[in-house]
Amino acid sequence: LLEYTLKNMGIPFETEEQLRKRGTAKTPDVLLSCPIGLKVRKKKPPHPIQQSPSRIPGNFEKEDEYEWKIICWIDSKALFGDVDTHTNSVLPQVETYVHRFGPGLVLYWFGHAPLSRLGDSHGDVVVVGGDLPDLFLMPTGEYRGQSGRQLF
Repeated sequence: LLEYTLKNMGIPFETEEQLRKRGTAKTPDVLLSCPIGLKVRKKKPPHPIQQSPSRIPGNFEKEDEYEWKIICWIDSKALFGDVDTHTNSVLPQVETYVHRFGPGLVLYWFGHAPLSRLGDSHGDVVVVGGDLPDLFLMPTGEYRGQSGRQLF
């Protein structure tokens, strides 16, 4: 599903299989052919549990709640990203990708614990859950979305 979606979006990449054939020992699911940007919600510091106001359809989050991150690879996990698994298994694994390839994205297909409780390797690992983000920024300045076409 990950490779299919990236192909449809026109985002060039190498697969884990292709990387292994080249002799790369530690490999993410995909290594992007060039760094790309993605817009993600800013990580908030831990705070006491508060009731969130009900959302009204059509209201959009404030722009300052988001930031652009650069990623060079994506590793997907067919599991829920709980704090223990993320901290003790996934993060040590993906930190090797950060050292080899630069910053990247961990995609938990079944969601994840609150981001404030998950490590991000000093900002070099973006964590998302459920699906790939809807919007990517290519080095050329083009925006690519899930529809596979250039946006804007």
